Formats: sequence, C-alpha cells, structure tokens
Amino acid sequence: MSAQKVVVVGGGIVGCITAMMLRQRGWQVTVVERNIIAAQTSGEASWAGAGIIFPLLPWCYQDPVNKLALEGASRYPGLAEQLHSETGIDPECLRSGMLVQPPFDLETALAWCKRNNVVAKLQGEELFLPDVLQVRNPRLLQALKAWLEQHQVTLKEQTQLLPLPELEIGEQGQLKRWQTTTGEILEADMFIVTSGAWSFDLLKHTALSLEIKPMRGQMLLYQLPKPITNHIIYRDGFYMVPRKDGYLLAGSSLEDVGFDTGVTDTMRTEMQTKAEAILPQLKNASVIKHWSGLRPGTPHNIPTIGQHPHISNLYLNTGHFRYGVTMAPASAALVTALMCGDSPNMDATVYQCKV
Repeated sequence: MSAQKVVVVGGGIVGCITAMMLRQRGWQVTVVERNIIAAQTSGEASWAGAGIIFPLLPWCYQDPVNKLALEGASRYPGLAEQLHSETGIDPECLRSGMLVQPPFDLETALAWCKRNNVVAKLQGEELFLPDVLQVRNPRLLQALKAWLEQHQVTLKEQTQLLPLPELEIGEQGQLKRWQTTTGEILEADMFIVTSGAWSFDLLKHTALSLEIKPMRGQMLLYQLPKPITNHIIYRDGFYMVPRKDGYLLAGSSLEDVGFDTGVTDTMRTEMQTKAEAILPQLKNASVIKHWSGLRPGTPHNIPTIGQHPHISNLYLNTGHFRYGVTMAPASAALVTALMCGDSPNMDATVYQCKV
C-alpha cells in the first residue's frame, strides 16, 4: 500500500500506540491532542491510571473484553523493550503479580484461569496470579511520544477539534476535512478517533450511536521509606500497586459525574480507609498526591473498534473503559489491520461501530 495520510484524533496511550503501528506500516501520521502528550493533565485517563496490565476479576467479564486484554498484555514486554531500546525511556513493564483477596468466586476464578492458561496459585482463601504485569503510565506515554517524534510523526498538541458536522461528509460517504476550534482545517486520506471519554462529543452529529460517557476515577499516591508489598493487591473493587522506587498507588473510585475532574475529601477518606484495611502499615503514612482521571465508560467494558458505518475513511478505536492501557496494543493492531485491508488476528465484528 502506498503511503497515505492519516489523522489520529487523541494522543493518549491508545492513540499513540495506534499512531506507532500505522507509522510502522508506512503511513504519514498526524496525532491531534487537546492537551500536551505525556503531561499530567487533569482528566486524562492515560496518565492517571495505575497501569495494571490485566483485567480486574476477568472471570466476571465477557469474552470480547478478556480477548483484547490478554492479547494486549502478551504484547507489552516486547513493546516496552522496543521503546526502552529506541528512546532510552523505560516504561517500567514489571511482572509483579497480583494477589486477589476475598470476596470473589474462587471456583469460577480457578476454572477461568485453567481455561485461559493463566497461572494461578491458591494462598488460603486468596488467589495469586504471578504473571500479571504492570506498566508506569506516564513513562509509557513519554516513551511513546519520543518514539513518534523520532519517526517523523506530526504531533499537533493543544489542538482541539470541533464536533464533526454532517456537512463535512461528501456524497461518497467520506470525510473531507476536520476543523479545529481555531479554524485550522485538517485534511487526510483517513481519520481515526482514539479520544476516549471525549469521543462521543466529537461524533454526536454523525448519527453514530456511541455509548461512551466519562466515568471519574480518583487515585491516591503514597511514598514509603521501604516497600511493604512487591505485588499488586486487589480487594473488592480496590487495588494497591507498588512501584519499584517506593511509590504506592491506591485506587480507584468509579463515579458518574460527567466531565468533572475534581477530587473530593470524602473520597480521599474512603480510599484511605480501604487502603489501610488492606495494608495496615499505611495508617501512619501520608498521602503525597490525590488526583483523578476520566475513563471512557461503555456497557460491559467493550470498546468500539472499526470503520464508521456511514463514513468509509473514518475509523474508531475508543471506549475501552477501565482497560485502555491493557487493551491498547491489541486494539491498535486490530484497527491497523482493518485500515490496511488485512485479515485481523481475531474476530472484529463484536467491536464494530453500530448505527
């Protein structure tokens, strides 16, 4: 295929990995990002999350979620090694393992792990999954940005697009142009929306029934003089993630509050109580940071990946809810295959855009 121009709308982890894979296929790529890529900007899910590269209680999810998540996880060691080698920035992809504490359905969990070849070890009533990975989201974004810059990908940061009006669609069902809020016109052979919680607002006039809405997640950060756990711990919707330099993340909330990126004292207290119940050593520890991010909430956590039903040169890779980082390499590979006319390595129909 001759080099084509593509605009990737959204510079989070999903967008950057999608841009990376398209560039590797020879496309001329422009990434449009409303903020600064890799900056700690309020509301962005990519840097705000904990970076657990595994579904939380995967036996509770439908197969389409787990297929993308497990495929994405399998790609991370190679991706992280490549980024570290080529940019000098280590995304800190670590095999830290995850300890799942009650309450959960142990019998269902063990059956799922056996069926999916996931190593699981019983520790009393707890379940240890030793192969679960984590990645450090901000460092991953920094490495992705550096790779894109090294490979001549155009990054248009602090650039916001207007919601796509129907009048921009030509008679042949193709997107002619996309205008920014400052009046700049972007033209390309292909467009792909990877803008997470903001995707619906961009596409709401094109008769696309996207079920995506922002879901706020608040997080806490501790800094400890010495590690008190070497693995991720999950209990009843709450997790603790240790970093190798002594930081410990705790989270997160799941709040339907629209695009409000604020944090609350009530949630801070609630999360501290949960963290101290899991690790009592935290009772005298100080929280050094408290922030939030907006996840792209979708029914059943199933993202939308594929061609727009009415606009032939517009694709979507969005709506990953809690697992954007985990799914990113797999969903980027899937949408890249579809855009390049290749046969994808998994059934894409369950993720396709609906009218």
